[in-house]
Order: sequence, then structure tokens, then C-alpha cells
Amino acid sequence: MENRAGSDGPAYPITSVDNALRLLLMFRDHKRLRLSEVAQALGVADSTAHRLLAMLIHHDFVRRDDTLRVYVTGPALLEIGLAAVRTLDIRNLAGPVLAELARQVDETVHLAQLEGGRIRYLAGAESGRALRVADRTGQLMAAPRTATGKALLAELTAGQLDELFPTLPASPPGPATTADGLTAPERQELDEELARVRERGYATNYREAEEIVSVATVVRDRRDIAIAAINASAPAGRMDRRRQTLVVRQLHAAAVQLERLLSTAVG
Repeated sequence: MENRAGSDGPAYPITSVDNALRLLLMFRDHKRLRLSEVAQALGVADSTAHRLLAMLIHHDFVRRDDTLRVYVTGPALLEIGLAAVRTLDIRNLAGPVLAELARQVDETVHLAQLEGGRIRYLAGAESGRALRVADRTGQLMAAPRTATGKALLAELTAGQLDELFPTLPASPPGPATTADGLTAPERQELDEELARVRERGYATNYREAEEIVSVATVVRDRRDIAIAAINASAPAGRMDRRRQTLVVRQLHAAAVQLERLLSTAVG
């Protein structure tokens, strides 16, 4: 005999699976949840909610922020979301936005996403100036060394940063930062920089060897989760503090435009 699902759900529901899936859907609308909120929303005891969260933590769908005593989206769930965005080919959607942004600011611009502790430049548009920053599309760089990376890392919890950058033994003086870990002083420096990013609402980076300044802001999905970052880079002589502020306004406008395109594409 064929079993058909009714309009209210499947003919043979599995309560534990139903609760787990409903819990995952809650993270679609909330950046963080408390145990009591989960239990109340699902109509279960705190102990049951705790077991459900523990299983999602085991599979990296959820992470617990012990400092705030809340649960946040884990790397597996974030990766599923990013994979969905990639199927929309965010690069194609971003192409015209980046081209117009490069024309407006007359500097090279990029779209980038996190890949673990690194940043991948997905698309770019070069400035028309003779002296300009080259297009870095396809390149992979340590996230703490880039404006786009800092913008996206500032969105993560301390626990998520710990996973991306485990503490390394003390190293000799010099730029020892890698995507595989940070020494304690490097991590402290990064935390201080990310705090400034959160306060300002955008990230900056200065590549001393090339005398290049970059500013970046994030692109968010409908859940207000950062899924990418847009930056503009220029020779330091053209990117003083006043111009950084002006360029950041244009970056924010471009990010909003791309967010609308993504929202429309998702439906």
C-alpha cells in the first residue's frame, strides 16, 4: 500500500528528526539562540533541547559560545549556505556590480569569500588608472592579512576563530601569520583589530611592502549573515583616511545592491 504525506506533514513522522530539522530552521531566522528559547519553541524539556543541540554540535551544524552562553551557526551549516549561494553563481551576479563600483571609485575592487582561515578572491574589476592594483581573482591569501578577510573574520565568534587559528608556539619576530594558526601575540593583535572593525563597520589593511591600502565591507544574506566581502584597493597615496570614508560608503551601497540581487535570485 502506498503511503502519502498529508498536507500537514508526512504520514509517519519521526519526532526526533522533526525537532532537529525545526531547530536547524530556527537558525535561519536567528543568529544566536539560548537553550531555553530552543526548548520553548520546540515544546520540549530543556534536557531534550540540550540533547538535540549536542547532536548538531557533534556534526558541526551548531557551535556553543561559552562566553555568551548561546548557540550559533556552525561551520557545516555555514558551508551548506555558502554552497547554495555558489549555485547561484555569485560571481556572475557580482560582475556588473563590481564593474560599476570600480568605475565609481576608480580603483580596483574585488569580491571574496572565506575558505577556512584563508580568503579566496572570486571576482574583480580593475581601475582604469595607469598606476593601479592588479586583479587578484582566483588568488588565495591568509584572511588576517587582507581587508576582506578581516571584515569576514569580525563576524565570527571567539570559538569559531579558535578553530580557524589554533594557538602556535612563540615565533621569531616578523610576519609569521599563516592560515594554519597564530601565536598568542598575533591572536591578541587580531582580536584587537577585529574589535576595531566591528566598531567602524568596515575593515582596512595596509600592505607595507607594496604600499597598498585596502578597505572592505561584508555582503549579507537574508538572515543577516555575512557570506562574502567587497573591497577596494589603491596605492597608499590615494587612500588617505578621508578617502577611505568616502570609498566605504560606495562599498556599502554596492553590497546592498548585491544583497538585493542575491535575495531575488534565491526567490
